[in-house]
Order: sequence, then structure tokens, then C-alpha cells
Amino acid sequence: MKAIRFLFIGAGLTCVAHINDAALGCAACTGRSDSPMAQGMNAGILALLGVITTVLCGAASFFVMLARRAAAAKAEQPPKS
Repeated sequence: MKAIRFLFIGAGLTCVAHINDAALGCAACTGRSDSPMAQGMNAGILALLGVITTVLCGAASFFVMLARRAAAAKAEQPPKS
């Protein structure tokens, strides 16, 4: 049991010791706003905003369509006596 724990601790320390500096922070954290990583991050943010906008517009148009159909169905019904 102690040998396995020692093995995992040693492997973890070895992994921590060999971390590349690029893995420690993104381009915004390290202050390089003109790097390709920052440009890719900005493109990803814009793509996600586009997806969210498309989904929200689709949901809104669905509810507008339901409201129009309900109003049209109500207008077609004869008034109750």
C-alpha cells in the first residue's frame, strides 16, 4: 500500500515538474494579446456568441409563431352566445 502511494506521489511530482510554461496560462493571463492563441480564443468566443444568438432567435420566433397561430385560431371561432 505504501509503495503504491509512493509511486503515485512520485508520478504526480514528476508531472508537475515537467509542465510546460505555455500550459500555465492562456494568452490573456500572460499578457500576450497579439499571439495566435489570443486570436483563436477571440474567434471561439465570437463563434459561441453566434450559436447562442441563433438559438435564442429561433426560440423567440417559435413563440411569436405560436402567439400568431393562437390569435388566428381565436379570430376564426364564432362568438359564443
